[in-house]
This record gives sequence, structure tokens and C-alpha cells, in this order.
Amino acid sequence: MLSVVRVHLPSEIPIVGCEITPYVLLRLPSGVVSTDDVPEAAPTDGYFMRYRIQSDRKVAICSVHPMEQATIQCLGCVKSKLPVAKSYHCSAKCFSDAWQHHRVLHERASSALNENGAEEEELFGRFGSSGSGVLSTTGSGSMSNLGQNPGSNNGPAPLYPSGTDKNSGETWYEVGRTRTYTPTADDIGHVLRFECVAVDSEKKLPVVPPTSIMTSRVIPAPTPTPRRLIQVNGDVLSHLDLDSQTSFGTFSVLSYNILADTYATSDAYSYCPTWALSWTYRRQNLMREIIGYHADIICLQEVQLNHFEDFFAPELDKHGYQALYKKRTTEVYNGAPHAIDGCATFFRRDKFSHVKKYEVEFNKAAQSLTDAIIPATQRRVALGRLLKDNVALIAVLEAKFGNHGTDNPGKRQLLCVANTHVNVHQDLKDVKLWEVQTLLKGLEKIAVSADIPMLVCGDFNSVPGSSPHGLLAMGKVDQLHPDLAIDPLGILRPASKLTHQLPLVSAYSSFARMVGVGYELEHQRRRMDPATNEPLFTNCTRDFTGTVDYIFYTADSLTVESLLELLDEESLRKDTALPSPEWSSDHIALLAEFRCKPRIRR
Repeated sequence: MLSVVRVHLPSEIPIVGCEITPYVLLRLPSGVVSTDDVPEAAPTDGYFMRYRIQSDRKVAICSVHPMEQATIQCLGCVKSKLPVAKSYHCSAKCFSDAWQHHRVLHERASSALNENGAEEEELFGRFGSSGSGVLSTTGSGSMSNLGQNPGSNNGPAPLYPSGTDKNSGETWYEVGRTRTYTPTADDIGHVLRFECVAVDSEKKLPVVPPTSIMTSRVIPAPTPTPRRLIQVNGDVLSHLDLDSQTSFGTFSVLSYNILADTYATSDAYSYCPTWALSWTYRRQNLMREIIGYHADIICLQEVQLNHFEDFFAPELDKHGYQALYKKRTTEVYNGAPHAIDGCATFFRRDKFSHVKKYEVEFNKAAQSLTDAIIPATQRRVALGRLLKDNVALIAVLEAKFGNHGTDNPGKRQLLCVANTHVNVHQDLKDVKLWEVQTLLKGLEKIAVSADIPMLVCGDFNSVPGSSPHGLLAMGKVDQLHPDLAIDPLGILRPASKLTHQLPLVSAYSSFARMVGVGYELEHQRRRMDPATNEPLFTNCTRDFTGTVDYIFYTADSLTVESLLELLDEESLRKDTALPSPEWSSDHIALLAEFRCKPRIRR
């Protein structure tokens, strides 16, 4: 026989808009224990599972037909102080058919409770032969909607009298008959009860009592404070919303490490409520935030393969974005195949078209490097140090908004966007620098083949002042930099080779270069590190606060128009750190608006 072994919820606190899918462990008739559902359409050995979700939003039940919801109430019962359950009826006909018996109840209550003849006369005067004024109809009141489930796609929700309170005549309100449920605004403040039971597929009857589990009260989803887009001259534009648009000839780029679900554990982020760490909550909050920025190009890191395929790609497609993805390689990774993360780049179809995609696998580059410079007897150890499964996704796009402001309007406006996550342990400074150098050399080859503006976005796990940051921002690494002292494989020698010719500048350094005075300008300057001209932080956890995320651009072909304001650490610390109920990643999003510079004829 099919039976339920255990039921539990991924989070006890349900959030409006966040799908609830309880974990149900079943014992199949064969004795095998499984988490796979057994739907009515595919029963197992004559049994299937039936589900029901109820809310403690109470509804009144007809006193005559307990399977029906009440739509009218007898005021005479209320005045006679009869049990309120007896006052409910499902229709006027129901009340009329039951009137003879019902009137006896009134008479008994009246003789027992009323010593005053005038009051008795008033009561029965109202409940005369016509019944006029007897009923309190609730067709236009709050009860009129109780027979319909506003949050369900299953039509009218049947009522079950099994939980009916005999005194109040009320019962829990059914909101769904599926294994999953998404709370609505109507559920705020109410408890939900999830119920499951094995059913005989022939008799359609439960074979055992149902198993149920209850949630805490439903709460509304927290709404992050809107972040403003600020022009580099210090003028505040407006709060970003879904209707905000970049001006003609400009485009915006978002870079965001969204924190993969596989890393978002209570062990790592014990200060964050478990419900706010759940993927069902975080994905909704992240999507709302990302869409709210209305970026033309979106570069995301730590996007799990299954979440890209099942959520981000289809959801962003609805908003007009085309998607590109590169998952990390698997020489080192030993987790579930679907849970591996990677880099995802999205672009608005109405602003760009896809020209070419390049994929950088640093493991392959490591194999080639070790084959070339490492003795055969040492290659296994060398690869153990170099192989980190990291990747970069490079997209060449063509702008559809034209070369507004250039002196060569007939030429195609191309743009190269690199998206990467250099996920390397802090102790392996040589590996981190080598991966950044490898990426830049690849981008140089693209730059040589085409006159093309470039953007380099991502989480580099490198703070300002580190050798990878210096290589990106300055085009070289100081040969006396302390990071170069850690090079057991000799992959960084000679240090003079650690250069590139791309004129890269960090977009957020524009805040530090802004001139003028004003509250907003000073507000942003206080969130910048004057020693490095970078934000004070882009990653803020209990154990680490610093800048590791960047948007670099080629300054000879692009100019920064505006930047998304930085967050204040003090405001984040009210929730200890990131992630939090308000912000669903341990990183903050970076966004810059650019304009292409006019080309100079040669």
C-alpha cells in the first residue's frame, strides 16, 4: 500500500508570491522509499496521492447542507442567541425549505430567553409569514467571495466540513488541490495547512488518515529600497523602475553575482532567516531587482544550470532578453550535474543582435600551459593547483540603435562583452592572476581583429590593490608587487610579460573623478575608497566586506554616462550582512550606462 513516511516544508514562513513545495517522502507498495510524486494520472499498484492546501481564513458552512458554503444568515438566530452555526444557509431556498423546523428553534429560544413581551413581539414580528427582513444576504459582502479561490487555477474551491467548528459553523478555507501553492496577498496573516493522503484509485477514497503540516503566518515579500541612477556629473536622475529607459545612443550594463543556491546554506549565512535563503524566495526577489534595473545587457555570475534553463532564460525572455550561457567545467566539480553554476549574459533584442560567442575554459588553458612549461613528473601537482573549473563567456553584439554621434554612421557598431567569475581561493594568488591574464590575452586577440569597444564584467575575487586588479586597471603589474612572491609553478615569470594593451578603466572610478559639490555627490564619495577609486564594498558578509566585482570598459571607445548608486554599509548591517530578506545575494549589483565615442578616421 502507498503511504506517507514524512512531510516537511523547506521554510516554515510562507512569503507572498513564493511557491511552496513541501518535501513529501513516500513508501511505495513495493517497499521502496521515494520522493517522486504518484499522481492520479499515473497510479502505482492502484494508489495515488491527493493533496490539499487550506488557509485558516474561516468560511461559514450551511447548517443544512454541510458540504456547501453559506451565503445568507438568519438574523433571528443571532438575536435569539442561538448557536451561530445554526444561522447559516447556502441559499434562500435552503432557508425557506427549512423554515418550519427553523422557526421552532426561534420559538424555543424566545420563550427561554425573553421575559419581556414587547421584545418577543418584535422578534417574531420581523420573522413573519413572508420572511421579509429575516435574512442577511452576503452576496455583496465579504462572504460572497468565499466560495471562490482567488489564488487557485482550479475554479471554485469545494468546502470540506471535517474541520468545521460546531459552535461557529466555520471551517478552514481550501485554496488549492496541488502539491505546490503560491501564497497571495489574501493569505497575509493567515496560517496554511498542507495535507496529503494516499487514495485508492478505484474507490477514490483515502486508505489512511491524511498527513498534514502547518506553516507560520504568511508574510508579504520585503521590497528592496530603490537604487537611483546617478549621472557622473552628480545630477540625480530618478528612481529606476520598469518604465525607465536609457537615452538614445546609450546602453546600460548590469553585472551581478547572484549567489548560487548551492552556496546559499544556513551554515554559511546563519544570520539570514532560512525563508530568505530559500531559492523560491530568492529567485523572486532577484528577478524583481534585475528587471527593475531595466539594463540593456545583463551579466550574471553563479547561475546554476537548472536555474538558467528553468527560470532565468524563460523569465527574462518574457521581458525581451536573449540569453547566452556558459557553465563551469567539471574536472574538479563533483556535485549534482544540474546544480553546477556558470556565467549567463542576457541582452535586449530590441537594442542588440548576437554576432559571435567565445567560451574561455581556464582548465584547457591550464592543460596547455602545463604541457608547455611543467616537467612531466610535476604536471599532476601543477594541475591540482591550476584546475578550478572557472570559465568566461565573451559575446560580440551588434547595436541596433546606430552610431549616433559618430562621424562614420554607415559602419556597424559592434560591442564585445566579457563575463567571468574568477572563483579561486585567496591563497592561490598566482592562479587568480594567471586566469585574469589569460582572459585579457584572449580579449586582445579580438581587439586586434576588430575595432570594437569592450566591457569586462564579473566577480574577480580580487580587491583593489591586488595584482589582478592592477593588471586590469593599469595594464601591468608592478614587478615588486607582493602577490608575485607566490609563484611555485613559475607561471608568472618573467613579470614583465604581465601586461596588456587594452585601455581598461573601472566604471565606478568615475564616482571618484566627479567634480562639483552637492549632497548626492558627497553621498557617493563617502561610499568610495579614495585610495583606490573603487567602491568600499561590493561583497558584504559577516566575515568579509570588500570590493571584488567590477565593470571595466575601454576608455578610448566608451564613456560613462551614469552609474547605479552604491549601498551604504550601515543600512545593510541592520540585517547583520548580505544576503538578507531585502537583498538576496551576498554581492550588490553594479550598473553603468555608457555611450560610444565617435571614431577617429585613420
